[in-house]
Amino acid sequence: MFESLSQRLSSTVDRLRGRGRLTEANIRESLREVRIALLEADVALPVVQALIQRVQVRAVGQEVLKSLTPGQALIKVVRDELTTLMGSVNTDLNLAAAPPAIVLMAGLQGAGKTTTVAKLARFLRERRKKKVMVVSCDIYRPAAIEQLRTLAEQVEVMFHPSSSAQSAVEIAAAALDAAKRNFVDVLLVDTAGRLHVDEAMMTEIKALHASLDPVETLFVVDSMTGQDAAVTAKAFAEALPLTGVVLTKTDGDARGGAALSVRYITGRPIKFVGAGEKSDALEPFHPDRLAQRILGMGDVLSLVEEVERKVDQEKVQKLAEKVIKGKRFDLEDMKVQLEQMVNMGGMASLIDKLPGMGGMSEQVKSKVNDKQIHHMIAIINSMTRKERRHPDLLKGSRRARIARGSGQQPADVNRLLKQYQQMEKMMSKLGSGGLKGMMRQMKGAMRGLGGPAG
Repeated sequence: MFESLSQRLSSTVDRLRGRGRLTEANIRESLREVRIALLEADVALPVVQALIQRVQVRAVGQEVLKSLTPGQALIKVVRDELTTLMGSVNTDLNLAAAPPAIVLMAGLQGAGKTTTVAKLARFLRERRKKKVMVVSCDIYRPAAIEQLRTLAEQVEVMFHPSSSAQSAVEIAAAALDAAKRNFVDVLLVDTAGRLHVDEAMMTEIKALHASLDPVETLFVVDSMTGQDAAVTAKAFAEALPLTGVVLTKTDGDARGGAALSVRYITGRPIKFVGAGEKSDALEPFHPDRLAQRILGMGDVLSLVEEVERKVDQEKVQKLAEKVIKGKRFDLEDMKVQLEQMVNMGGMASLIDKLPGMGGMSEQVKSKVNDKQIHHMIAIINSMTRKERRHPDLLKGSRRARIARGSGQQPADVNRLLKQYQQMEKMMSKLGSGGLKGMMRQMKGAMRGLGGPAG
């Protein structure tokens, strides 16, 4: 989402990094570029003006000009102010209420409310170990009720049925009663959306809010709408006591203006971001980590959390034990590694979170094709168990059969086997006590990325 903004800011950052001395003129020139980059990213003008003013006050003061490394000091100021703009720290859901804790979802039609309700339900069930019920109060779109029913089944949470013959307030009251009877921890309420903010919509959602008295009222906003997102959020914030914002469709090609504007304009924290259609594509929003990603510094913390959550630790442990014992790394092991990578969102997702990758050209990024991983898995699946365990058996005729079976070319099979040989060589080094040497190499690589020298 932030690719164009990240590229512009990264080039400005790179020019500053090497400067031993900064002047007010240098700073003014750099901030002008930052300003243009933010406006191009569709950030609301009042937000841009406030940010630039704050950075300028800090930059021209002692904090930067008197610093030993003024270029790096200015980068730090820009990062800090971007973080402050988006809310400083992650703000968690407040569920400290007598069960059921009610969460009301509001927003325009098409913003992704219903999908977000399902994602949030799964998040609360899996990561917070909560018993969750969902209900749709959208009496204008029967399809929305059926959609939520289907999604509730997929994410394995309770669903309270409703119909267009009932009023929204009646549905909410019945759902609350059912949630109490079933000892539910959290009740998620989906509401009707409109194509634009209108009086009837606001009156209905105000009545819903008054009858339910929710602990959280979340505004769901489509990040693809740019500055309009901030305007809509302001209208909702004036009508309802919002407690937070959920940004959806952040995996699209939007320029990121909504993420940087909505917190400043509403004064409400962004609590979650949705990035994709899958039911697990919802993450808590960390302003500090996003600011680092925008400036091309990566997001290693999120990457580590993702690894801990999505990687099968048991399989990793088995492989580690196998390698330490000096047993051969085979194609079955390689397949497991490739599947783990797919679970984490593929190479493209990993690259975005690695430090120093923000400046990588689009040409290079486009070559990192996640389809290739699936093709590689398909090739290994076309082998017999014996062939996976003993790759030396894979001669000409067998390779041709595997290529036909997986729908690939013999050259693709050869390429996979070459990659396997490289991986096997690395694993055998680990097994034969070469771990220290590899750790030294990794430390050297970290130094190159600007990490700790160790």
